[in-house]
Amino acid sequence: MTQAAQKRVILVTGPARSGKSEWAETLAIESGKPVIYVATAKVDPTDSEWQHRIEQHQHRRPTDWRTVEVPVDLGATIQQATDRSCLLIDSLGTWVANVLEQDEAAWEKTLQELLEYIENCVGDLIFVAEETGWGVVPAYPVGRLFRDRLGMLVRRVGARANPVYLVTGGHVLNLSILGNPLAP
Repeated sequence: MTQAAQKRVILVTGPARSGKSEWAETLAIESGKPVIYVATAKVDPTDSEWQHRIEQHQHRRPTDWRTVEVPVDLGATIQQATDRSCLLIDSLGTWVANVLEQDEAAWEKTLQELLEYIENCVGDLIFVAEETGWGVVPAYPVGRLFRDRLGMLVRRVGARANPVYLVTGGHVLNLSILGNPLAP
């Protein structure tokens, strides 16, 4: 089997507090490869609730996992992956929020570069992504921008991933088995 055939791209998506991260962590352990946990969150010591969320994730991780904090330069981190590694990227929604100030041209460039890095990566990639478009259309422009950018990113990563999982209500659904992919 060639290196390209060994690589896996997995997408785990779903609503808040559904179990997405726990399922992605299980998949990372099952890879049998050394795991690099790519944390996209920006640490804010003045926000105790946010800090508590980060600490929950940290306490769940195995001690032999390496953690890197990558709030912005996600593509370069993916580019450095080896065929012996499994990168667990948690989460795409937080990453989109971190680069939301980019204008449309800069965002398109960032998005295209990220997708190219995913295509060319030789290691396993497990992405965690939030689903934000299941509710009311946000009444303010930045909310709509975030929702639309994240939705498009999740769709485009999902087109490259197999399997794609939906975690909701504490249950895991393998959408690659249950569903049919849309044409790009």
